Amino acid sequence: MKPNLQNHYLDKVVPALKEEGGYSNPHQIPYLEKIVITTHVGSAADRKQAVEDAVDEICKITGQKPSISYSRKSVANFKVRAGEAVGARTTLRGNRMWEFLDRFINITAPNIRDFRGFTPKSFDGRGNYALGIADQSIFPEIELDKIKRQLGFDLIFVTSAKTDDEGRALLKALGMPFREPKKADDAA
Repeated sequence: MKPNLQNHYLDKVVPALKEEGGYSNPHQIPYLEKIVITTHVGSAADRKQAVEDAVDEICKITGQKPSISYSRKSVANFKVRAGEAVGARTTLRGNRMWEFLDRFINITAPNIRDFRGFTPKSFDGRGNYALGIADQSIFPEIELDKIKRQLGFDLIFVTSAKTDDEGRALLKALGMPFREPKKADDAA
C-alpha cells in the first residue's frame, strides 16, 4: 500500500508539474529521491553516550537505525581524535521517506514555536533543499521526559530537479510550508 503523500504526488503533483514545467517526457518531471537526516554531538564531555542518544533519537524519529559518523582527523581545538564517533545519519527512501515527509509537513512543522514557514533560500543550486532543526522536541515521537540532551538535526531533501525553481515547485506542491518572500512595498 502506497503512503498518502505518494498517492498525492502521483495523482495531483505530477500532472500539475508536467503542465507548469512543460515537460514532454514523464521522466523529466522532478521527484523526491531521498531524505538524509544527520546530527553531530559537538563537544559533549561524554561523547560516546551522546552519540548513542543521537542514534536512539534518529531511530525514534525515522523508524530506521542510523549509521554512526566518525571523525576523519584529530582536531585538538575540538578535542576530537581520528576515528572517534561524532554523530549519526540515516537516509530515507521509498515508503519510509514518504511517510516521514508527510509527518514532518503535517505534524512536526506546525509544532515549531513561532513558525511562519521555512526559508525558500536554502537550495543548493541543483534543486536540493537543506533545513536545520535546532531541537528534537518538535518531533511527536520524542518523549519530552526522556530527553537527556538537546540535539539539532539537518534534513536534506534530495530531488531530481535540475534547478532550484523546479525543486521549490516540487516541494511546495508536496505541501512544504515555505515562507513568503517579503515585498519591497511592505517595508515602506
